[in-house]
Amino acid sequence: MNLYQPHLVRVADVVDETTDTRTLRLEFKDPSLAEGFDFRAGQFGEYSVFGAGECTFCIASPPTRKGYIECTFKAVGKATNALRGLGVGDTMGFRGPYGNHFPLDRMEGASIVFIAGGIGLAPVRCVIWNVLDQRDRFKDVTIVYGARTVGDLVYKHELEDWAARADVRLWQTVDPGGQTPDWPGEVGFVPAIVEKAAPAADNAYAVVCGPPIMIKFTLPVLAKLGFPPERVYTTLENRMKCGLGKCGRCNVGPVYVCKDGPVFTAAELAQLPAEF
Repeated sequence: MNLYQPHLVRVADVVDETTDTRTLRLEFKDPSLAEGFDFRAGQFGEYSVFGAGECTFCIASPPTRKGYIECTFKAVGKATNALRGLGVGDTMGFRGPYGNHFPLDRMEGASIVFIAGGIGLAPVRCVIWNVLDQRDRFKDVTIVYGARTVGDLVYKHELEDWAARADVRLWQTVDPGGQTPDWPGEVGFVPAIVEKAAPAADNAYAVVCGPPIMIKFTLPVLAKLGFPPERVYTTLENRMKCGLGKCGRCNVGPVYVCKDGPVFTAAELAQLPAEF
């Protein structure tokens, strides 16, 4: 079998999250794959537009929702712009799933704090819905999500759904200057809002994803709140290319992000080379 040969998928739906961010819902054209495809929250795939190339993204939908997968992306280069040019009914390629996953089995019975910035909500969204679809297995759920402006917030309808739930504590924020006159949420950078929300660290895990600068300043806040680094998880999928450990692009010291990750604990990140 050719490891690089993608499965054929059909674009079943297209949602514009922001002016430059889009979500595609994909269905496998092979009936056996459509019925039997499985993955774990946090794994990623390679999405291809024939003649334009491949893009590496997380699987943004949860494994608890069968019959389709979703990816969310920004159009920033040749392949992603070609991906943005696809419409409902078009055919593209997918190969995966690759990589490790968030250990939800280990997290059962604990509280979970989800922290995301910008399009970094995509891999976190997968885990959020996985947890909410199995809500009785977890304790408190806190979500802290921020973006540069109100217009940059993704999954707006789902944010409304989470805000309306009695079993979810949602904090939304935008950077100073990014609010609108009717903005009901917080104004401030994500690390500051995490500190304001002050989620309890006792019997809890944190899942963090967003711009590197956000993660850099959020990790010390979580440490201050009492979260052990072994209970703080993030994903490094933006460093990957082939997905198979062949191209070496994601190599960091002894680690291949695509094979040893993309999910790592803060304790594992601390062991990577300083230049990372």
